[in-house]
Amino acid sequence: MNISFRRALPEDAENLVQVQIAAFHHDSILYPGVSLGGPPGYDSVESTFRQIREMNYYTIRFDERIIGGVGLRDVAIGHIHLDLLYIDPEFHNLGIGTLAIEFLERTHPTTKWTLDTPDYAVRNQHFYQKFGYVRVGEKPVEDFVLLAYEKNLE
Repeated sequence: MNISFRRALPEDAENLVQVQIAAFHHDSILYPGVSLGGPPGYDSVESTFRQIREMNYYTIRFDERIIGGVGLRDVAIGHIHLDLLYIDPEFHNLGIGTLAIEFLERTHPTTKWTLDTPDYAVRNQHFYQKFGYVRVGEKPVEDFVLLAYEKNLE
């Protein structure tokens, strides 16, 4: 499988939005009772344009097809927050998420990584814990709880 990571460009926004919609809506299939939705702006081309400008945003590609995205931002010196990691459900369980984490840690060396994931997303929790992320807190948001994770490399 030919997977690559490339810096997202404004012309990628529409494709990224379509993949985000598919990926985040898939949660309603994986987790009964979870309504359709995603992080703020997940279904907005304008929001994705802004994220591409303001974050370190990458496309995940299978050959030339965009099948996912990764957005991260520098919080402070030595601290990066992983805002987004999503993959088209058609490509789940193929090790692409693992490749994404390895790519990020290799290309963005830092001493502290943080991220948030919904409490209902048990698969996400297991995935991040597999890479050494530790749950450090939680924050109620609308009809679910966001779990805060951290990985220290010091």
